[in-house]
Parts: sequence; C-alpha cells; structure tokens
Amino acid sequence: MALCLHLDTIDDTVTPDGAPGCEECLATGAGWVHLRACQVCGHIGCCDSSPNRHARGHSHATGHPVVRSYEPGEGWYFCFPDDVTFDVDDAPPAPSHA
Repeated sequence: MALCLHLDTIDDTVTPDGAPGCEECLATGAGWVHLRACQVCGHIGCCDSSPNRHARGHSHATGHPVVRSYEPGEGWYFCFPDDVTFDVDDAPPAPSHA
C-alpha cells in the first residue's frame, strides 16, 4: 500500500479561496471536469481528467503536494509526488463548490 509522505503539509484551517471553479480555466474561458482544493493555500484547480490539469500544474509550480476533492459529497485527498489517493481520519468536513 502506497503512503503519502506529505501529510504534514495539510493545513486543516486553510479554506478554499472561494473561486466558483478552476481559477485558470475561468480566466481563459476553458472548461473543467472536476475541482480540487490545494491543502496548503486553498487554490482551486481542475483535475487530471480535465483538459488543462491545473491542480497538478499548481502543485508542480508551487511545491504544494496535497489536494482534496472539491466536489459535493467527496472528501478524499490526493498527493501528487507520491501518486496516492487517501482519506484522513477525523478530517474536518470537506468543503465543496455547491
């Protein structure tokens, strides 16, 4: 079983920045499939199934390793460097875009 070695970067007090969608896609008029929230700074980016994969791009550009699903009813996390999806016991409720 793969493990995330970046759990210490998750900030449970960070809140998504309030963007109604992927910030880069909104700026360029592009579309997205699903949204992810950076667990270091709250940046909202689109998932790897989206054409532009902005959440991954944000992670690579900033070094922020972990995102959380920003979809209604989902609360899982993903670590880009370790390429692993996981849950966090006792995590606060997951925010979503509506």
